[in-house]
Amino acid sequence: MTTTPVPSEFLPSNDNLGIVAVAFSGGQGKGGVDAGPQALIKAGLLEDLKNDLGYKLHYDDQIHSYEELIPAEDPAIDNMKRPLACSQVNNRLHEQTYAHASQGRLVLTLGGDHSIAIGSISGVARAIRERLNKPLAVIWVDAHADINTFETSPSGNVHGMPVAFLAGLCQHDVFGWLKEEYRIPADKLVYIGLRDVDRGEKKILRENNIKAFSMHDIDRHGIGKVVDMALEYIGDDIPIHLSFDVDACDPVHAPSTGTPVRGGLTLREGDFICEAVHATGKLVGMDLVEVNPMILAKEFGADTWQVAETVRTGCSLVRCALGESLL
Repeated sequence: MTTTPVPSEFLPSNDNLGIVAVAFSGGQGKGGVDAGPQALIKAGLLEDLKNDLGYKLHYDDQIHSYEELIPAEDPAIDNMKRPLACSQVNNRLHEQTYAHASQGRLVLTLGGDHSIAIGSISGVARAIRERLNKPLAVIWVDAHADINTFETSPSGNVHGMPVAFLAGLCQHDVFGWLKEEYRIPADKLVYIGLRDVDRGEKKILRENNIKAFSMHDIDRHGIGKVVDMALEYIGDDIPIHLSFDVDACDPVHAPSTGTPVRGGLTLREGDFICEAVHATGKLVGMDLVEVNPMILAKEFGADTWQVAETVRTGCSLVRCALGESLL
């Protein structure tokens, strides 16, 4: 492997990378996803980014569990489970990603469940508006749409609601810190890889004309054409945040995740999405979430090929988004 440097259109330098590791699992009910960042780092991801891809890492050497922010009691509010923890952790994460992005760094957030995108993306969006007076586009790669509101959610888990909060389709006093200028425009949101979408989410997507490419579209057009259409829809002069849930990939490549769904992206399709976004020179932020090293531990043991393969997949996606190339 080698690198293909692509000049950034929106960052003052190509090699400054801000990293936040988020050990938070409160957006859903399955334990273990808080161990995802540690597994990725233990596998050598940060060394790869520094030594092979040449990034200057701005990392506090902490995997943040935000224990001081987790209330002893956190009952459901309006169908949202653990609402105070989700809000307070995301508010802190918002400040962390904002601090990196406001200094012109590319921001990498390692999760954790996908509820953390509320904080990671809003922090980057805030900085982009302040630095460049531009909105932030989001490419959301996931088996799930994560656009339920607290009213439509079948589970009440906040990891199924982040896009609704970020796009202003869902508002609540518990997330009162999420100001309008921190949000993303619905017409700058694109999904890739959907294949398990709730009935209420389908209605939200249609009513708001949100661009979404399902696995059916990938089967029909091929991943190259789908990515081209996604980037064309976003437009030429817009910074991009890539939010990648590892369950977008087929369980053959990412079995150790909380909500695996058969019929997903191949590893190469996932890597291609990341490579293509990097090649635009517009990437300003990325999330890699839902790696759960413990989800299969009871059944198979903690150190199995399923865990190792999922971690390898997560590392590969990040490296490709940050410039690794095949030639």
